[in-house]
Amino acid sequence: MHSYRLDFGLFSLQGSPPPVDGVATAYAPRRAVLDKILVDGAVEAGAELRESFSVQEVYFEDGRAAGIRGRTRNGTSVTDKALLIIGADGLHSSIARMVGAAIDQQKPAVACAYYTYWSGVSVEGVELYPRDHRIAIAFPTNDNLVCTFMEWPREEFHIVRADVEGQCMKTLKLIPGLEERIRNGTRAERFLGSGDLPNFFRKAHGPGWALVGDAGCHKDPNGAHGISDAFRDAERLADAVDHGLSGRQPLEAALAEYERQRNESSLPTFEFNFQLATLQPPPPEMQELFGALRGNSLETDRLIGAITGTIPIPEFFSPGNIQRILRAISEAR
Repeated sequence: MHSYRLDFGLFSLQGSPPPVDGVATAYAPRRAVLDKILVDGAVEAGAELRESFSVQEVYFEDGRAAGIRGRTRNGTSVTDKALLIIGADGLHSSIARMVGAAIDQQKPAVACAYYTYWSGVSVEGVELYPRDHRIAIAFPTNDNLVCTFMEWPREEFHIVRADVEGQCMKTLKLIPGLEERIRNGTRAERFLGSGDLPNFFRKAHGPGWALVGDAGCHKDPNGAHGISDAFRDAERLADAVDHGLSGRQPLEAALAEYERQRNESSLPTFEFNFQLATLQPPPPEMQELFGALRGNSLETDRLIGAITGTIPIPEFFSPGNIQRILRAISEAR
């Protein structure tokens, strides 16, 4: 995916994010494909893969996580000792629960979401359609399918869950162009979704343990940053573990630096995604900014970069930058 369209109904902004290290292309592989690539790569690199293995306990020695107890697929009990236990087990992380990882910062869940896949539907890169108390996003994925993702206020979850397809099609009526393409296509999968979309930072490390990905930080999925941030933080955590276990740096200090970097990188997106998840109309100053970007391809690209992560959010949305954009439009008139 190279282009993004932000459609407000009365007008739209379209562009491409500025590149990072020469790359400005986005990918949205389905997890069934991506997960196998990652598992195969890990095994090739020397990891031991245990499928259908259930971790039942993290045990401690002298106040430090020292290993795990679990069961194999045939019920055999296994105890493994470890220098470090890493929980990369998602939003409802059992490792986080077992080690008692505290939540350092959180915001309430304010949205519910459902997504599905369609064949025979064309899209122009990523298409985002914010509407009053609704948002719909459409983007291509592998096998020539298009994914549609929609959010509603969380208090409407019981209504949406009772008739997901009906509510999705009702939302699409607010977007005639996309609705027509969807109606001419074929739904290829069932709807998947949740009313449980919390926003939190958990403590990222403790004595003998660490967390990465959604296990440690979960933000509303409307910005689709979860898997990208997980890749970034997994690399940082791997570096920290290497520094600690090789003796180049005390392990606790290396893990503390990993947590600092994670928080510093994730907090702006965490806050931005939460604001989007409230599904409220943009405040007047933001509406003025969006209007000023019409016809300004350079700054539209930078806005899209802020949304997608190639431009720092604080940099683009700083008061000085917004004033500069608005002043340029005023002077042009």
